[in-house]
Amino acid sequence: MARELRKNQTESEKILWNHLRNKQLNGYRFVRQKPLIYEQISDRRYFFIADFYCPQEKLVIELDGKVHEYQQYYDYQRDLVLREFGLTTIRFKNSDLGKIEKVLKKIINHLDQ
Repeated sequence: MARELRKNQTESEKILWNHLRNKQLNGYRFVRQKPLIYEQISDRRYFFIADFYCPQEKLVIELDGKVHEYQQYYDYQRDLVLREFGLTTIRFKNSDLGKIEKVLKKIINHLDQ
């Protein structure tokens, strides 16, 4: 599933990935469409797929398109679960990427804390 998502990135994901890939952002390594397992029962794994993930800093970056306007409670619950595992989530609306420098600055502020 994650592999398919990587092959079929949204335009917003492509824009941000062009700034995160190859350790371009202050030397931090990011991966995209990273499955994060939060529970395993027998052989069944339950996971979320993060749009972008920095394992070094345990930072999840999510890009929220229009569908997220209708699933805010789900996103909130998901962020709580990830926080229980020591992960920090920051969210951007797709429209925020029109000011990419502002987005990158916010990411850097989280990374350099």
